[in-house]
Amino acid sequence: MELFFLGTGSGVPSKERNVSALALMLLQEANSVWLFDCGEATQHQILHTSIKPRKISKIFITHLHGDHIFGLPGLLSSRSFQGGEDELIIYGPKGIKEYVDTSLRLSGTHVTYPLSFVEISEGVILEDDNFIVKCKKLEHGLPSYGFRIEEKNKPGELLVEKLKADHVSPGPIYANIKENEVTILEDGRQIRRQDYVGPDKAGRHIVILGDTRSTEQNVNFVQAADLLVHEATFNKESVELARNYYHSTTAQAATLAKSANVKQLVLNHISSRYQKEEIKMLLQEAQAIFPNTEIASDFYQISVPSK
Repeated sequence: MELFFLGTGSGVPSKERNVSALALMLLQEANSVWLFDCGEATQHQILHTSIKPRKISKIFITHLHGDHIFGLPGLLSSRSFQGGEDELIIYGPKGIKEYVDTSLRLSGTHVTYPLSFVEISEGVILEDDNFIVKCKKLEHGLPSYGFRIEEKNKPGELLVEKLKADHVSPGPIYANIKENEVTILEDGRQIRRQDYVGPDKAGRHIVILGDTRSTEQNVNFVQAADLLVHEATFNKESVELARNYYHSTTAQAATLAKSANVKQLVLNHISSRYQKEEIKMLLQEAQAIFPNTEIASDFYQISVPSK
C-alpha cells in the first residue's frame, strides 16, 4: 500500500501545489489504484507519474467543492482513450452522479467502460475480499466525508517445522493445509489448520479526511490508524480563520493524531499563502505536538509497510 499525492494545495492551484487528488496504490493487493478526490488538472499530474488511468477502479470524492471535483469529467473522458475497459465506481456525496452525468452529457462525452455511482452516507460503503471502507461525515461548508480504509487481517505463517515434526512432508499438501479448515492426509489423519498456522497478520489501516473543522470529534474514526492524512490549511495561530472557513490548523491535526494514537500523520491541503520557509514552520508546529508528522507536496509518496 502506497499513497501518491497528486495535488496538495487548497482552494486554487498554485505553481507549487495543484488542488486535491491522492492515489492509493494497491497494485500488489488488488492490481488497482483508488483515487481520492480529483481536482482540476489531476489528469495532467498523472502524466508525470507511472500511474495508468486504466488501473483506476474506484474514485472516492470527499465533497463537492470545485477544488476536489473539477478534474473529474476530463479524467473520466481520457480514460476511454487510455485502455480503460473495466468498470469504474465513483463514491461520493449526494449530487456527485448528477454532476458527472451533466458534465458528460453537455460535453457530448461517451465513456467506453461501465461507470457507476455510490452516493454515500456514514458507515461501511465498501467491502470486498481484502478491504473494508468506512466513511464519516465531517464538519465543513458542504457535506464532507472522511474515509477509513481497513485492510483485512491475513492468515499467519504456516508452521513448517511443526508439520515436519509431525511427519507431514513438504509439498502441495502444505498449501491445502493453509487454505482449508481441515485437511485429510493420505494416511487418513486429519490436520486442523488452526494447529499449524501462526497468528493472523494484522491488516493496515489508512484514514483520509476531507476538509473539516472540529477535529476532536473524529478521534474514534481515526483511532490507531497506521497513517492519517489530514488537511492543514492554516498555521496554528489562525484558529479563528480556520473555524470561519470550516478548515483546520496544523496544531489541530497534530492534536487529533496524538489523541487517537495514530502511528503517522501526513498534512495535506496547504494554503498557497505559505511558501518555502513557511512550510518548514508548519511542519515544526505539528511536530511539536506529534513528532511523526510529514507535510505532503505534489508527487510525494509514502508507503505503509506490512505489519
